[in-house]
Amino acid sequence: MAMGASAGGVAGRSRRMGGMNEINVTPLIDVMLVLLVIFMVTAPLLTTGVEVDLPKAKSGPMVADDTKLLIIVTADEHVYLGKDEITGAVEDRLTNNARLKEEKEVYIQADEGVKYGAVLRVMAAARTAGVEKLGMITDPLEVK
Repeated sequence: MAMGASAGGVAGRSRRMGGMNEINVTPLIDVMLVLLVIFMVTAPLLTTGVEVDLPKAKSGPMVADDTKLLIIVTADEHVYLGKDEITGAVEDRLTNNARLKEEKEVYIQADEGVKYGAVLRVMAAARTAGVEKLGMITDPLEVK
């Protein structure tokens, strides 16, 4: 009898131990779903950058009306703010412009022969000066 009792005791312990080997995955799934929701909500907020609308190939001319602030970059890389040529640092001139501080919108008109780097420097200076909306003035594409 003592032998049966000890054998039953061993069997009872092994059954209890077998239940301890299983992992409860429900809390793990809950944590993963919470993390998924957090990443889905924060992912769109992480994208930053300057919003530039590029002209379409077959669209009409993109012209800013006379009330908008215009930066012109000529073929020889001279920069004009309206009709006045900017001498010195473009960024300083744009930062000190009261109209630009108020409107936070500017249009850039660049000659076709201007190097990409020159236009990019003007765009970077405008962004540093606080411009939130940046437009590019284009001519219509001649379709034959």
